[in-house]
Amino acid sequence: MFAEFLNIVFSSIKLDKNLYRNSKNFGEAAIYFAGLIMILDGVAGAVAANTFVKTSIGIAGLSAILTWFVWALFIYVIGVKIFPDRETNVPFKKVLIGVGYAHAPGLLRFFAVTPEIVIPIIFITQFWIFASLIISTKQILNLKSNFKSFGVIFLSFLIIAIVSVSFVISRMEALQINSFS
Repeated sequence: MFAEFLNIVFSSIKLDKNLYRNSKNFGEAAIYFAGLIMILDGVAGAVAANTFVKTSIGIAGLSAILTWFVWALFIYVIGVKIFPDRETNVPFKKVLIGVGYAHAPGLLRFFAVTPEIVIPIIFITQFWIFASLIISTKQILNLKSNFKSFGVIFLSFLIIAIVSVSFVISRMEALQINSFS
């Protein structure tokens, strides 16, 4: 079982499109493997960020699970419901598992042990995850082009970014209003 998990992690890190084609990678344990990758990705991000900002490991793990569902939901809605290809007929669970697997490059953030390499490792792994999401989306949704897969991921990212920034700005405005009261 552990060997199967490591094979999934290394295949994702290598950007191997066959990871998403092989149905055995989507068996009974797949959702647990994907969830574990997401939790470890969140913890790795917190460990790397702790050189600059103190971050709770527990909160990081929970927010990684929330992020996992949000990414999968947007990819599913945009790629399966709004802009599907002719052969795109996939259940949400498969998209959820694919998104989890695609976050395996984030585990490399555990190697960000000195402040000088934290920012480069975070940026490199984030782009790596983005590339992995494009590959997983193309394979899982049976999309014909890399461009369409990129579009689904980029549109999902934009929506997540806009909602996140709006949330932060609204919280900042609420704090400013409350501090002057």
